[in-house]
Amino acid sequence: MEFVRLLLVFLHLLGMAMLVAMFFVQNRAGKDAPLNKGWLHGVGLQLVTGVALYALAPLTDKEYNHVKLGIKLLVLVVIGGLAAANLNKPKAPSWLPQTLVGLVVVNVALAVFWQ
Repeated sequence: MEFVRLLLVFLHLLGMAMLVAMFFVQNRAGKDAPLNKGWLHGVGLQLVTGVALYALAPLTDKEYNHVKLGIKLLVLVVIGGLAAANLNKPKAPSWLPQTLVGLVVVNVALAVFWQ
């Protein structure tokens, strides 16, 4: 069971790295570029692995802070909602990539500093 948990943590971290990488991909594409679909893929990976890790808690004797996880889920839903709302626009708003990566950093900070 520990291997499954570690695999999920690994995939969860890859999802976070993907979201940060999308910021750089979006900036390299230019100001007139549409929003990259990778934002939604990263959010989906984070969501699936995060929920799976939470579901494994009773089997691994891990205790989770439910309020913290609820706030992290809310931030992730906001990231996904902003990305989905702007996905089909011909040009992503100039403020969007910075906002999305800022929310990703907030989520990482919550994970690291809120014990």
